[in-house]
Amino acid sequence: AKHAGVVQMASILPARRARGPNEPGGIKFGLFSDIIQANRKYPKDAPRASLEVVGSGVMLFDQIWLGSYMSGGVGFTRYATAAYTDNILDEYTYYGMDYVKDKYGYDFTKPGDNMVKPTQDIVNDIVTEVSLNAMEQYEQFPTLMEDHFGGSQRAGVIAAASGLSTSIPTG
Repeated sequence: AKHAGVVQMASILPARRARGPNEPGGIKFGLFSDIIQANRKYPKDAPRASLEVVGSGVMLFDQIWLGSYMSGGVGFTRYATAAYTDNILDEYTYYGMDYVKDKYGYDFTKPGDNMVKPTQDIVNDIVTEVSLNAMEQYEQFPTLMEDHFGGSQRAGVIAAASGLSTSIPTG
């Protein structure tokens, strides 16, 4: 705690959410991404680097920080594990990357080259394709539904896969 007080990485939170200075919830997402440094380990694999940040973020923000004061009961923090267990989010994200490569010619192994222009139509197209694929997978494999047992888990994973599949190729 004394080291966190010296570094002061987190911003001040709104009074209704803050419990003390330097709360984890005040860490900016960009700074958090720099802390994880997954892009150094996976420089040619933006989806993998992004998935590492998502997994770490879910653990810190949802399970530790939010779970510590919002839960009110057992099970709240369990929903967040869907983002970093079983490689399901990975599968959906890489499906999105394959879709973008086939349809728009973007290759995530060559970051910065031929980025996709982020128009609303293109964003809608990518998000729709990734979301429909994920929902079809949940229907096709009953054990997948058992693993992500609640709608919040499935919605969170689908949203993360759609967001990553859209943000990586569009910059």
